[in-house]
Amino acid sequence: MNLVGNLVTLRAIEKDDLLLLHQWSNDPEIWQWLAGWHFPYTQDSIYQWWESLASDKQRVVFAIELRSNENNLVGTTSLSNIDLKNRNAFHGLLIGSTKNRGQGIGFDALYTLMKFAFNELGLQRIDTDIVEYNNHSLAFYTGKCGWCLEGKRKQWYYRKGKYWDKCLVGITRDQFYEFEQSLPINK
Repeated sequence: MNLVGNLVTLRAIEKDDLLLLHQWSNDPEIWQWLAGWHFPYTQDSIYQWWESLASDKQRVVFAIELRSNENNLVGTTSLSNIDLKNRNAFHGLLIGSTKNRGQGIGFDALYTLMKFAFNELGLQRIDTDIVEYNNHSLAFYTGKCGWCLEGKRKQWYYRKGKYWDKCLVGITRDQFYEFEQSLPINK
């Protein structure tokens, strides 16, 4: 099932995407901004990860492609640690190339994913972690996308020769619906 936004289509990750995903997964310019582990990834490890997606019922990962240029992978977005009993999940978003950032692609991908999470999966909340120095992501989630800063874990990440806090941000279903009503397209 593809999810269609205004600018993007969220689709399954295909084998043809793995070469670019391997490149992104080893790019220090990308990974300095993300909260995940920072170890080298082999092509085999990316392939094994991709194969595991089909059987993982607690994770869904979408390729982000532009509707204006299909079959052009520009990023990924995901829900992981999906807990259907408590109706929550952890979220991830990556726009791979700097030329595709700042054009509304990330917003459209996240908005499309939130509609899926709250309207189709029936989740109650989604959250993510952000390294405290990633001011762009903090402003994106809490300023542009309706999420709330819910707390910090002190000195969680070691980057750039020092420790940084983990910023916890999230959005509930009610907050999403309130945010959605504030969008110009819904007025």
